[in-house]
Amino acid sequence: MLKKMKRRVGVKIDMTPMVDIAFLLLIFYMTTTSFKPAEKLHVALPASHSEIKLPESDMIFVTVTKEDTIMVEYITKEKVTQDGKEITEPVRHYEETNPATLPQVITQVRSLPGAIKWFVVIKADKDVKYGTMNSIMEALQKIKISKFSLVTEMEMEMEKGT
Repeated sequence: MLKKMKRRVGVKIDMTPMVDIAFLLLIFYMTTTSFKPAEKLHVALPASHSEIKLPESDMIFVTVTKEDTIMVEYITKEKVTQDGKEITEPVRHYEETNPATLPQVITQVRSLPGAIKWFVVIKADKDVKYGTMNSIMEALQKIKISKFSLVTEMEMEMEKGT
């Protein structure tokens, strides 16, 4: 005697709630993520062919615009109390200066605890005057800083044959 096979009941799963949760998580992460903060001064960087990686932290940025505005930017870690817990968070500092007071500002920044080994990085506009850059380099030499980096944009080489 042949047994009759039971008929299978089709199961239908509604995917709408899962898609809703996925989009809610996506929106949550997009709104809570902190992106690179906006720069105080916009500079058009010169192009170069070399590429050297800068350290992730412990840097003093000297930004120079084509109008000869000089801004010193650095990040310190400060302890903040939130909900009864002490948290260390980064705080961005900006100081506008000129070539005459630049040595004092950098010396002041390097006198912060743990800042003596901070690396100086210069972000100068491609149209900045030669005299301004010369004054900045002389100011750095006054305080015995002989190593620094210049930030540039990577120049894309043209493909051969085009």
